[in-house]
Amino acid sequence: MDPNATSRRTFLGLVGSGALAAGLAACGSSGPTSTPGSTTGGGAPAGSGASYWFLTGQPQQGIREAQVKRFNDANSSTKLKTTEFQNDAFKQKIKTAIGAGQGPTLIWGWGGGGLKAYVEAGQVEDLTGWLGQNATLKNSIFPSAFTAATVNGKIYAVPGETVTPIVLFYDKRAFEKIGAQPPKSWGDILDLVPKFNAKGIAPFSLGGQSRWTNMMWLEFLFDRIGGSEVFQNIYDGKKDGWSDPSAIKALEEMQKLIKANGFIKGFSSITADSNADQALLFTGKAAMMLHGAWTYGNMKSSGGDFVTGGHLGYMNFPPVDGGKGDPTDTVGNPGQYMSISSKASQADKDTAKKFIANNTLDDATVEAWVKSGNIPVVKSAKDKLSSITDKNDSEWLNFVYDTAANAKNFAQSWDQALSPTQAETLLDNIAKLFQLSISPQQFATNMNAVIGK
Repeated sequence: MDPNATSRRTFLGLVGSGALAAGLAACGSSGPTSTPGSTTGGGAPAGSGASYWFLTGQPQQGIREAQVKRFNDANSSTKLKTTEFQNDAFKQKIKTAIGAGQGPTLIWGWGGGGLKAYVEAGQVEDLTGWLGQNATLKNSIFPSAFTAATVNGKIYAVPGETVTPIVLFYDKRAFEKIGAQPPKSWGDILDLVPKFNAKGIAPFSLGGQSRWTNMMWLEFLFDRIGGSEVFQNIYDGKKDGWSDPSAIKALEEMQKLIKANGFIKGFSSITADSNADQALLFTGKAAMMLHGAWTYGNMKSSGGDFVTGGHLGYMNFPPVDGGKGDPTDTVGNPGQYMSISSKASQADKDTAKKFIANNTLDDATVEAWVKSGNIPVVKSAKDKLSSITDKNDSEWLNFVYDTAANAKNFAQSWDQALSPTQAETLLDNIAKLFQLSISPQQFATNMNAVIGK
């Protein structure tokens, strides 16, 4: 894993000597490794005890291992067996194993479309009633994190680990050069574009070749213009959901910004994995950038005094005049998720529930996540932030906490919320939309064709 190649699939943050150093998921595709007393990657057969598969990659791996150790030390007769996988291997193995009825008792995942597929195949337990009986646990978690855990009104996974919203970053120095304030509305954004261009500063940086970076813009515009129900209808499989008037309006506004030269020249050949989009912001070539919270760490470690000198600004995406969306809404990764196999024995299900309740969001876990530079999905994280001594890191983590905790709706990234078929079609059409090779209506028609697939 290259610690300098930060992306939303790898690192949430990386700070050279500061508090932040975190990896969302390990890279690569080699096979599983087993912890002492664990299974060997083939799934635990019935009666062999509760099992748990999760990802490698520090610091997440160490925090997960510590959770299991605390549980096993306290429950010697019902120990949890673990198997660890790198990211690509996990995605392949977990799907195959669950389909063959050989999956682990505890199923770690990203919620959304993957979870929905498990639910439709009857592979995971309905946890709605259990969470109702464990109200203290449920109420300790950010309410918005349950959206990606819910299918047809029922909860099939418990949110855990960390939140990473998408953020509008900006260079305070660029705004000083044009004598303007950060945007408070979509109209302000459009008004700022010619002002920055006149000064030779690109209004927005964008790693457009990566496609999912473009998607962030649509996620916010759909929400701000039509409210969270517009995408929810699409997720639910509503016929012609992409043709909702608010969706078409969002697509039109997106192309309006592109046609106005709102993005850096040549954005469609810039990749996010290279961090070139971040470099354009911290070197002063672009004024703003819509990107994931995970980019903060790299901008601090690679951007000279951009962060330490107080030049980085950040905010939630502004509202659209006349829009229906709640301005507190955010998008991104609202958490990671733990489900329980419906095929497991009752004894193993009980062991898994005990582990979730007592060891996944306990005080030691929350403190470990905060020390690694992340915001866990629980309200108690706020109490731990005072331990961060670096002023810039403290302000940043408090902002991330407030964004996630106060969000009326924390929407999951579309390509994770939708099925693989819909997600790939989406990314392909988003690239075409940004290249102006298709119209909003053509985009909607192409996407309507794969709803429910």
